[in-house]
Amino acid sequence: MNQRIEMLPVDEQRNRHAREAARNGISWPVNLTPASVSYVSDGHVLLVGNERDTRLAALELADKALASVTLLITEPVDDSRTSEQDILGDESLLAATRECRQHTLSREQAHQLRIEGHLGHFSVSVLKDGESLDLARALAGRAHFDSILDLGETPVLSLELPPPGYVRMCWNAADRVEQLEAFAGLVGEFDKPRYFQINSDLCAHAASGNIGCTRCLEVCPADAIASHQGRIEAWIEIDPFRCHGVGSCSSACPTGAIQFRMPETHRQQETVLSWLQSYRKAGGTAPVVRFAEAEDLSGEREAAGHVLDVPLEELGAAGHDQWLTALAGGAAEVRVQCHERMPERLKSFIDDQLSQAHVLLEALGHSPTRVKRVNAGDSAGRDALPDETSLTDETLRFTTSDKRERLNTVLDRLASLGTPDGERHRVTPGAAYGSINVDQEACTLCLACVGNCPTPALAAGDASPLLSFRESDCIQCGLCVQACPEDAIALAPGFLASDARSERRVCHEEPAFDCIRCGKPFASTSTVETIKAKLADHPYFAGDAMARLEMCEDCRVKDVWHEMARNPDAQLKV
Repeated sequence: MNQRIEMLPVDEQRNRHAREAARNGISWPVNLTPASVSYVSDGHVLLVGNERDTRLAALELADKALASVTLLITEPVDDSRTSEQDILGDESLLAATRECRQHTLSREQAHQLRIEGHLGHFSVSVLKDGESLDLARALAGRAHFDSILDLGETPVLSLELPPPGYVRMCWNAADRVEQLEAFAGLVGEFDKPRYFQINSDLCAHAASGNIGCTRCLEVCPADAIASHQGRIEAWIEIDPFRCHGVGSCSSACPTGAIQFRMPETHRQQETVLSWLQSYRKAGGTAPVVRFAEAEDLSGEREAAGHVLDVPLEELGAAGHDQWLTALAGGAAEVRVQCHERMPERLKSFIDDQLSQAHVLLEALGHSPTRVKRVNAGDSAGRDALPDETSLTDETLRFTTSDKRERLNTVLDRLASLGTPDGERHRVTPGAAYGSINVDQEACTLCLACVGNCPTPALAAGDASPLLSFRESDCIQCGLCVQACPEDAIALAPGFLASDARSERRVCHEEPAFDCIRCGKPFASTSTVETIKAKLADHPYFAGDAMARLEMCEDCRVKDVWHEMARNPDAQLKV
C-alpha cells in the first residue's frame, strides 16, 4: 500500500484532461443564497490615540462626509519623536480641528477603557468614580459609535481579528492614505454571510451544570464565540457580527454541532470524493488533493495535472477529518497550503491538525508524509509528484451525515488499507480520541455519566445494571468525569489502533437488586447500599421507613400511602 510513485509512469497531459473532466462533471458547491447579517453605519466615528495623531487623522477625514468625528485621547504625545516642525504645526492643527468633540483619559482610565460591538454598533465605556461611563452618550450624544480608528501604540483591542469597523493603524504607515480612505468608506449598509449554524442538541459544551468541550472557544481568532451561563446550563453562541468565517471552530468541533455553511462540511467531503472518482475514471493517476484558500488559488498559474485543488473560503474550514477523507477516497497525498496572512491562532490550529493526522496515519500503518504542509508561492512543492501511490482505487461512500460517524468510516477504511499496530498512541492535547478508566470499586452504577454523555459512547444495560463504553464515539469532553458523584471515572487520552476501538465493552457490571415487595429488579446492589448509607440519618427514612430504599419506585409510593392511611399525622414529620 506504500508503493513509491517512481515505479509508475505519469502522463501529465492525461492527468490534466482527467482533472478537467472531474471539474466539469461536478462543480465545487457554492451556497448561492446564504443567510446574512447586515451592518448599518451612519458615519459617527471615534478616533483613539495621542492628541497629535488623532487630530491629524481628523483633519484628513474632514472632507470625507462623515457624520461626526470624536477624539478620545488615551496616551501622551511621544516627545522623543516630536520635531520642531511638529511643534510649530500643532497650533494650526488645533485650530483646524477645534470643532471635533474631544475627551482626554487619565492613564488609569485608559487602562480601563472597554470597546465592545461591531460596525454600526460600538459601545465605548470607562470607569469613573466606580461607575461605568458611556462615552458615546457623553461625548457624541448617541447610543453608540459606528466605527473606530485606533491610532494608539498599544491597541485597545488586541484581537488577531478585530470586529468589522474597528481599524488599527499607525499614523506613519506607508499605506496611511489608503487605510484612511477605506476607513472613511465604512458608511452605509453592508451585508456579510452568516458563516455558521449551531445545533445545540449535538453540542458537548455543557450538561447538568458542568462544562465539557471548549475546543471552539480555544481556536477562534476573533473571539466571536462565547459561553453563556444560564441558571443551570451553559451554552455556546457565535456572534455573527464579529465572526470572520475562519472555519476553525467547525473543524475543531468533534460532534458537528458547529456547521460551516460556505459550503457545508459534508458537501465539501462528498465533492472531493466525487472528484477523485471522476479523475480515476478519466484515466488520471497519482492524484494529490491540495486544500487552499480560493483567494490564493485565483492568483496562481495552473497547477500540475495531478493536483486537484479544493478552493476553501478559509483554510480553517477543513480539518484532519477532511484531509484523511481524501486519502481514504483514493488520493495519494494531501497538501495543506498555508500563507503568511493567517492569524497565529489559526496557524496553531493547523499545526495541531497536521500533528493529529500524522499520529493517526502512523498508528494505522501509513506514512505520515501523505499529509504535508506547503507554503503559498511554492510552486515546486505544490506540483511535486507524491512519494507514494494511492492507497485505494475504490470510492468511499458515507451512509450518514453525522460528523463523528463519518470520521469513523474514514478511519475504518484507512485501517483496512494499512497495518494497525494495535497500540494506543499519544495524541496532541485536547484531541478527541481516547478511552476512560472506571474504578469498579467506587462505581455504584448510578449512570449519571450516561445521562451526561453527549454521544453514544456510554450506555446502560437493558436487562441488568451495567455500564458499557465504545471508544470510537468518545470525544474526551470530560462531562462523564464531572458528573460522576464517586469520582470513579478518569479520561485516558490516546488513539487506539485496533478493532477494539469500535467494539462496545463492559466497564462495570453488578447483579440487580430485587424489590423486597414485588421482586422486580430496579437498581444495582451498590447503588442501594450507597443510598442507604447516605440517608441513614434522614428523618423521612427513620425506623421501618428505611426499608423503602429497598423497594422499587411503585412499591415505595404504595408503602407511603399505606403509612399515611394508618397514621395521617406521619406526613407532618417531613
